[in-house]
Amino acid sequence: MKAHVHVRLKPGILDPQGKAVQQALHHLGFRAVESVRIGKLIELEVAAETREEAEALVQQACQKLLANPVIETYDIEWVDAS
Repeated sequence: MKAHVHVRLKPGILDPQGKAVQQALHHLGFRAVESVRIGKLIELEVAAETREEAEALVQQACQKLLANPVIETYDIEWVDAS
């Protein structure tokens, strides 16, 4: 099974990387871009017997390593393998 984990900074957390990208976009003439927030996309291939087992494994991986719960949120998207 394949999962995409989208990790983002929580609202209100400063995003210096996003601010730098926004400024670079403005410098390149993309003045209509009002805000940029940078996140991560993590792709996982999970070998599990059931969907429930895979979901539990990915959830634990997110909580223990992939996301910092103090400053980040995450969403898990399951991708069709076909």
